[in-house]
Amino acid sequence: METPAWILVIILSVTLAIFLIVAIILTIKLIKLTKDIRKVVLTGQKIADNVEDVTGDAADMVRNAKKMTTVSGIVASVTDAYSEFKKGKKDGKK
Repeated sequence: METPAWILVIILSVTLAIFLIVAIILTIKLIKLTKDIRKVVLTGQKIADNVEDVTGDAADMVRNAKKMTTVSGIVASVTDAYSEFKKGKKDGKK
């Protein structure tokens, strides 16, 4: 081979080596980034689950408060409690 061909082969070899090294480094960084993203997603899911539990409890408290602040809600609660009391008393006698 002539000198210009050798120079071209050397330049292309060096360029390929640099490209491969950069590709390996970027692949490793990408793998680390995906692991970090997975951690963030899991943390976000835990937070969302906790918020869902809190809002569910708050919604139950609001529903219960709504029942206890209206006359019909209070009457319904008392009659339910009384019917459960009577039912328990009848089951105890049998």
